[in-house]
Amino acid sequence: MVLLAFTWNEIGLAVAQLVLSLSILVVLHEFGHYITAKWFKCRVEKFYLFFDPWFSLVKKKVGDTEYGIGWLPLGGYVKISGMIDESLDKETLKLPPKPYEFRSKPAWQRLIIMLGGVTVNVLLAFVIWAFILMIWGDKKVPSNSLKYGVHIQDSTLYKMGLRNGDAIVAVDGDTVDDLQTIRKKIFLGKNILLKRDGKDTTIQLDVDLIGKIVENRKDADGFIGVRVPSMVYQLEDTSAAYKSGLRKFDMIKKVDSMDVSFFDQLKNTLITKKNTRVNLTVIRSGEEKVLDMAVDSMGRMGFFAVQGDDYATLDSLGWAKLTVTKYGFLAAFPAGVNKAWGDLVFYVQQFKKMLSPSTGAYKGMGGFKGMAKAFIAPSWDWEHFWHITALLSIILAFMNLLPIPALDGGHALFTLIEMITGRKPNEKFLEYAQVVGMVLLLGLMLYANGNDWFGWGRGK
Repeated sequence: MVLLAFTWNEIGLAVAQLVLSLSILVVLHEFGHYITAKWFKCRVEKFYLFFDPWFSLVKKKVGDTEYGIGWLPLGGYVKISGMIDESLDKETLKLPPKPYEFRSKPAWQRLIIMLGGVTVNVLLAFVIWAFILMIWGDKKVPSNSLKYGVHIQDSTLYKMGLRNGDAIVAVDGDTVDDLQTIRKKIFLGKNILLKRDGKDTTIQLDVDLIGKIVENRKDADGFIGVRVPSMVYQLEDTSAAYKSGLRKFDMIKKVDSMDVSFFDQLKNTLITKKNTRVNLTVIRSGEEKVLDMAVDSMGRMGFFAVQGDDYATLDSLGWAKLTVTKYGFLAAFPAGVNKAWGDLVFYVQQFKKMLSPSTGAYKGMGGFKGMAKAFIAPSWDWEHFWHITALLSIILAFMNLLPIPALDGGHALFTLIEMITGRKPNEKFLEYAQVVGMVLLLGLMLYANGNDWFGWGRGK
């Protein structure tokens, strides 16, 4: 039995984790601007988590700075005196520059202040990954350890020629040695070399693979998994299945006359047997038994199989190999840099695909709903939480470096032009650029969140 929808408990936990993760990232990002501004003797008027139009939830003034929490959870900000930012404080800019204002500082100092947030986000990703590698270790599932091959979870790949049970050898000519690497490479790849029935087979991937997977509303890491046998793994003693004779660790072989040795076969067969009774052939302690079983209206019998992402259980059963490499304190930090760099490279590759309409990747642009889904889990999982937070930190750093007015990258670009040409951009120009950037960002945010909820990019 597989849960086809998230429970309210899972949704609540995902939302709570998303809020906590974004709060950590936003506060530390803004702290990067705050601390560098302080180093260069700039006055920081406000430091806020979330935005506070009209009113704030909490605020307290300490010295020259008002610290607070806004009610609009779309980010956060620091207001630095004399800087053209989202506040568009025109009155202050009409006055002569004061020594403590941002605009009175040398260009190189302003550039460092602008890049302070991005720098902190990058360093944060390094540190998070380092501690993940120290505490939980680097976990991999070698592709050649999958005893029964892969499970094709998305019809898109099936239509392109992949089949359940295939052993994937290489993507775009590069040998793959880890299931997670397989997923990433396929998501961005052009062709796959696999073994099927002992023979090498090459599958060409469609240019718009990402778009088609998004059309099917599958997660990027959920379109391919581990194939598992039809074994009863969890079964309540009070369930109808137990009362009908089913027992834990029974290996299911047939439903009526149909072979269902693997769980994907069992699931597909039971869907066609809704609200009926079937003869279920199982192997128990080497003996074959036939049970009369009821199938409910959702095509279930009332037990849970081993999940394809429960790698520890798969390892214990000999169906896959889980390798865990833990790092010492000194070794963890360079390894953490490599992991964060890998996250960045993968995200940049996805971003490039998104800019190419032929790939259909723009259909996958999502907002808060998509981010919350990344945290979905039956219970609070700190390892998973910090994995996603490290990835979001790298994404936040990259997005803020884009040369868009109103983002750190836009401010940094204008400052670099000033350093190269020796001419400071007109403040009125910077003001207009800020407005244009804010409108553009608001539009992108509306599109991304609309795409999340209504599938605007999918034409639905």
